[in-house]
Amino acid sequence: MFEKDIHMVDLRGQYLRLKEDIDSAIQEVIDTNAFINGPQVKTFAHNLANFLDIPYVIPCANGTDAIQIAYMALELKPGDEIIIPAFNYIAAAEAAALLGLIPVFVDVDSYTYNIDNIQTIEDAVTNRTKAIVAVHLFGQCCDMEGIMRIADKYNLYVVEDNAQSIGAVYSFSSGKTQQAGTIGHIGTTSFFPSKPLACYGDGGAIVTCDPELAERVHLIANHGQERKYCHKLIGCNSRLDTIQAAILNIKLKHLHQFNRSRIEAAVYYNEKLTSIPQLKIPVNAPFSSHVYHQYTIQVEAEKRNKLQAYLKEQGIPSMIYYPTPLHQQEAFRSNARRSGDLHNASELTEKVLSIPIHTEMNTGIQDYIIEHLGRFFW
Repeated sequence: MFEKDIHMVDLRGQYLRLKEDIDSAIQEVIDTNAFINGPQVKTFAHNLANFLDIPYVIPCANGTDAIQIAYMALELKPGDEIIIPAFNYIAAAEAAALLGLIPVFVDVDSYTYNIDNIQTIEDAVTNRTKAIVAVHLFGQCCDMEGIMRIADKYNLYVVEDNAQSIGAVYSFSSGKTQQAGTIGHIGTTSFFPSKPLACYGDGGAIVTCDPELAERVHLIANHGQERKYCHKLIGCNSRLDTIQAAILNIKLKHLHQFNRSRIEAAVYYNEKLTSIPQLKIPVNAPFSSHVYHQYTIQVEAEKRNKLQAYLKEQGIPSMIYYPTPLHQQEAFRSNARRSGDLHNASELTEKVLSIPIHTEMNTGIQDYIIEHLGRFFW
């Protein structure tokens, strides 16, 4: 029985593996008292820029702030429309609504969970559309080549929400490859504790290749200040804590290995779960690698909740991401628009179930999970 060992994300196990380095990094911040904008923040921005092969990384307080700051830096105005996938966490749409922008919800692909149907995006474009948010969900990229083509055609900005897929690689039809989050005009990410690159609190970052955009982001995240008490524009207070930056500097060194560990676990699941025809296992898009932030299966709607309850009885956690699509949320009843029937987004909320996958996974735990998935259907 593995009741005490099965977690959706094993943060403690990962910490124990890196304990000496993380503890030392935290202690250094405490010893120097540089809790706000300490040197570790700048070092982390430099290290992440090198990892992503992009010139500008601006850390901030959290992933939702990162998205809001990105919208502000693009100078989007109240009434402007932003295309956002309906099957997705609320952050991108919430930040839009807070700024008076209009979220336009579009459907997603039922296999990749991303907005990969380019015609669906194009059908949503109006003369008020100003941006597309490409949310790289569960660990793999949207079809960025197609999205950028539509953006160029209609003169739209592309914002990449890369909170769940940092380290994934997109492959263009030309053979060129590029890191997730670095293809659009501006990219955002989150370092929430369960994310692929995670700190021990909140944290986020904005990335771009555009120096003018990078400067605007930097100003906005720091009260609009060019220098202390000199405010060039209206901004906000969104800083990555020095302690979190110190932790992220340690974890970033291991990110490739973290991703490999989850990929190995996903491959093992894939091999074993194909024998259960009632389950639909994750599909890896041909244009993207997959870092499996989540391992999300699909089950017929009438059995999904029963399966979750059964797994819980066996000491196996699971999560439903996301139980209600954005276009059905009360918060967006009067301040958003929907494009198309959003059939896939609505159906997926009734079928998806994410099972444990993390960097400390072992085949013994996986075999136990696989066994009980099979028992439920046999």
